[in-house]
Amino acid sequence: MKLFEPLYDRVMLWSRHRHAPRYLAALSFAESSFFPVPPDVMLAPMAAARPECSVRFAFITTLFSVLGGLLGYLIGWFAFGLVEPWVISAGYGERLDMAQAWFDTWGVWVVLIAGFSPIPYKLFTITAGALSMALLPFVIASFIGRGARFFAVALLVGWLGPRVEHKLRPYMEWLGWLTVLLLVVAAVIYQLQG
Repeated sequence: MKLFEPLYDRVMLWSRHRHAPRYLAALSFAESSFFPVPPDVMLAPMAAARPECSVRFAFITTLFSVLGGLLGYLIGWFAFGLVEPWVISAGYGERLDMAQAWFDTWGVWVVLIAGFSPIPYKLFTITAGALSMALLPFVIASFIGRGARFFAVALLVGWLGPRVEHKLRPYMEWLGWLTVLLLVVAAVIYQLQG
């Protein structure tokens, strides 16, 4: 049974859809404040499918990610006490504590680094608001960190995409199951350490 090749074909088809930039904007906005799926999963196939639009897609992703980050900031500013139990119950309690410790140590640099890292950015946007971080440095650091990440992804995939897309597809089934296996191993290791 083939699972990942048809899924790959479908994602590539969706990434070429005329409304794909709108979906990318919505996903980028939501991910920065409350949604768990990073926009890279949509940005990368869009850049591969339409490399001539890579810069535009990276800009859309960055802009709407920062706007979503502002919503996260406002959530932290106005409602952190209400949101904190939800964040903890969603399994982000330890990461939230880590984010707060990082803010205490590095201040605005944390937002810049978090914008580029795979650590859920929403934790830092909400924490920045909860700690009343100055808004202008928050926005500037968000633009730099998120922009660096999304432009790197879009430009690299846009450059490599057309060259490797036809070569990558035959290996999608193998790569998909390998990813599942690695996630299972990581989950088991995490459970054994906890």
